[in-house]
Order: sequence, then C-alpha cells, then structure tokens
Amino acid sequence: MDEQTLKSFLDERLARYNQPAFIPADPICIPHRFSKKQDIEIAGFFAATLAWGRRSTIIANTGRILHWMDDAPHQFILQHLPQDLKRMLGFAHRTFNATDLLYFIERLQLHYQQHASLEDAFVPQAALTAANIGPTLIHFHNYFFALEHPSRSRKHLSTPLRGSACKRLCMLLRWMVRNDSAGVDFGIWQKISAAQLIIPMDVHVARVACRLGLLASEKASWTTATALTDKLRHWRPEDPVAYDFALFSLGAEEHL
Repeated sequence: MDEQTLKSFLDERLARYNQPAFIPADPICIPHRFSKKQDIEIAGFFAATLAWGRRSTIIANTGRILHWMDDAPHQFILQHLPQDLKRMLGFAHRTFNATDLLYFIERLQLHYQQHASLEDAFVPQAALTAANIGPTLIHFHNYFFALEHPSRSRKHLSTPLRGSACKRLCMLLRWMVRNDSAGVDFGIWQKISAAQLIIPMDVHVARVACRLGLLASEKASWTTATALTDKLRHWRPEDPVAYDFALFSLGAEEHL
C-alpha cells in the first residue's frame, strides 16, 4: 500500500487500541492499580522487567511481587526488614529469579533513599537533550549496576551499547512519558519528551513492521528500533511511539 494509505491504516488501529479497554490484558494494568507516583513507577518497572512471555503470566508474576510488598511498593522498598524478603526466595519468572529480585529491591531502596522519583535514575539532569533515549538507557544501566551486584542480573536490563532493542525499558519509558487523553499511558515523567522515545520492539512489532514495508529485516535490535521510530516520526514527530499500539496489536491480537 502507498504511504498515505499505510498511515491511515495505522492511525485507525492506533485509535482502536489506545483505549482503556487495552489495559486489563496488558502488563500496563499492573501500574494502573496505583495512584501514588512512586508506586506507579516501581510497579511499572517490575512489570516491564518481567515483560517477556505470555502477558497473563507476566501480570500474575508481577502481581505476586507486589503482593509480597503489601501492595505498597514505595513504602516497602524504603521500610522493609530483612525477614520481609524471605517470602520472595522461591520466586522465578523465566530466567529472572530471587537473586535478581533481591538485588533489584536493594538497588531501588538506595535510589529512593536519595531521590523522589525513579525518573532521576534515567535522567539525573533537568532534561534530556539528546535526540532520543539511547544515552538515557546507557546511563540507567550503568547507574543501576554501580553497586556490587550478581553478574547474572545485568542481563535483565538491556543497553544499546550491546545492540539490544531494549524493548522492556523502552516500554517502561513509553508508559511513564507519553501523555494523551486516552489514559493508557501515565505521562508522569517530565524530563523526557514523547518525541525522544524509541518504539518498544519485540517480535510482534518487528514482524508487522517488516510485512508492512517499514523495515527490511525482522531482527529486533537497537538499529532497527531507531530506524523504525525515525520512519514513524515522519507521521507523528511529536509522538512517534504512539504507533506501538497499532503495530503490537496487529501482531499480538490480529496476527498480521
């Protein structure tokens, strides 16, 4: 199809899926359980970290973590006692296990003892000035693992320096940064603009983008994620990642 027809097609799917009805079956439902900013970002961080595999399993396992935190994640991160962590020792979601979970809690505790928001771990300065979030993701990876940590845990937070598409972190930033009237994404972080976001590229998005002629390869990488976002930016320069709703759902829901 020609470019205008393709844009109209994706705009229609964007309008169809960027709706509150999208929330219950998607991992974004986890942070939607909360109203406090810090609870939203912590719940979103764990939901995004576990976001590979079946969505129902992601939601269930993230829910278990938050239940162990008494469904008050910010308070738990700051005030938990060592014995409160024992209930988590048998946790596993694919390759993310209790060793990783306990380090993540320890690192978040130190961060929130010093900062009011997780946003500061991504952008310590007043605002992101780079063209996209690549430098932000590199900074966050280095910052998060600045403490002594289990070497196995590094694989659970990707970085563009390794060529990864960084799908889960890009998804977290979409949730926290995008702000529109649909009410699916939260828009509670202000240091990054929606124009700087990169599409969260998973197998569904890569496959659909390739079949629509937006990409030449289905391989998900930082290069292909930024290339796809650049193409989408021609249509929505202020918010290219909005098309994630269309591309993901065309693959996951409509099996294009």
